[in-house]
This record gives sequence, structure tokens and C-alpha cells, in this order.
Amino acid sequence: MKVVIEFYRTRVSDDAHAVVGRETVEAVDLDDAIEVGRRLSLTLDMPQRPDAMAITDATGAALYSGIIDVEVTNKERPRS
Repeated sequence: MKVVIEFYRTRVSDDAHAVVGRETVEAVDLDDAIEVGRRLSLTLDMPQRPDAMAITDATGAALYSGIIDVEVTNKERPRS
């Protein structure tokens, strides 16, 4: 299925969201799309490191929205 993954930063004071990246990808199912999103959060060139992501289908229907686990992504982040 084709999905759109948006990466964003959230401002704690008022819960405002700023999109810092967006990708359209093919995924087998929602679990696959979430995993692709987590991997992309580490590899995409974005102006800021995202703290959350949202996934929608091709028609714009919301499928998932959640925080990107900082501890997990730091462990997975490739060392330079």
C-alpha cells in the first residue's frame, strides 16, 4: 500500500506541530510502514530531528500517529 509519512517536531508549551519532513513510500501493511518511518527518521536529511510521525494512506485517511522513541532511535543511529 502507498502511504505518506510526515515527520514533525512538537512544541510542548502548546502542542503545536511543525512538519520537518514528508515521504511517500510503499509498505506491506501498517506495521511495515511504522518500521519504515522509524528507519527514515534516522536517515532522511531534515532541518531538525523529528520527535513524532504521522502516517496516512493515499487518500489522506489517518492510519497512525505517534512519538518516535528517542532511546530506540539513538541505539539504531549509525555511528560516523
